[in-house]
Amino acid sequence: MASNNDPFEFREFEEDGNLLETNREATTIKIEDEDVKRQTKAPGFVHDAEDEYSAHSDDREELLSGQKKSAPFWTFEYYQKFFDIETHHVRERILGSLLPWPRKNFIQFYLRKNPDLYGPFWICTTLVFAVFISGNISNFMAGKYNPQFRKVTIAATMIFSYAWFVPLGLWGFLLWRNNKILNLVSYSFMEVVCVYGYSLSAYIPAVVLCIAPLEWLRWCIMVVAFGLSGSILVMTFWPALREDHPKVAMAMVSAIVLLDVVLAVVCKMYFFSRPGAPVAPPTSGLIKTNTSSS
Repeated sequence: MASNNDPFEFREFEEDGNLLETNREATTIKIEDEDVKRQTKAPGFVHDAEDEYSAHSDDREELLSGQKKSAPFWTFEYYQKFFDIETHHVRERILGSLLPWPRKNFIQFYLRKNPDLYGPFWICTTLVFAVFISGNISNFMAGKYNPQFRKVTIAATMIFSYAWFVPLGLWGFLLWRNNKILNLVSYSFMEVVCVYGYSLSAYIPAVVLCIAPLEWLRWCIMVVAFGLSGSILVMTFWPALREDHPKVAMAMVSAIVLLDVVLAVVCKMYFFSRPGAPVAPPTSGLIKTNTSSS
């Protein structure tokens, strides 16, 4: 029986070999492969690669559909994306604020719908210490050195309030006018804050140069700094105001310029004021009269 069965087995393999030789491009399917495929398709079978691919595809679909949940604005995760910026982008935006050009809107040309808080935060912080240190050095050179460390708090309150509350008011006004007039250009709050933060970069070299003891030179320096900062603000927000009523647009432009002038004047008058003549204490006169009468 064994000898009778052997030829059938060898014939079967020989037939398969002949078929493969005649058609080498043909594919063969084994029963084991079919069993494996049935097992993979059977319910309850878990495949890690397929699950991982489906998870990635689901995330990709959420990102494309815009249904990815964002963190609330009161959490650190919400503001983390505004500090994720390259150094060359910050340098480009600083140079753009120092060299204003009428045809280059700061938000459209430099921010490109990607505002950041990294640059404005460090610009404001640098300006606070630059104002304080430069003011003390100018007083020391004038022979009236009386360091007052509370001026750091005053400078920080003044500069950071200007960089946050003024953009908040302007953004609220633009949002209110945009609801009434539909064809106005709208900016986000972070874009307005970013523009105001970078506009203050012109004051950093200005306050350092104010160490010079010449009063007229200090005023000229602050006027130049105000011109650079104010021009960036006006050229950036004028497209969002020019379609409004002419009186409203001019009133808002005047308010933007006036607040910038107030910042420049306060920095000059408070931190770089001209030293006055020393005032004698009131007790010195009483001592002289007493000595003379005696």
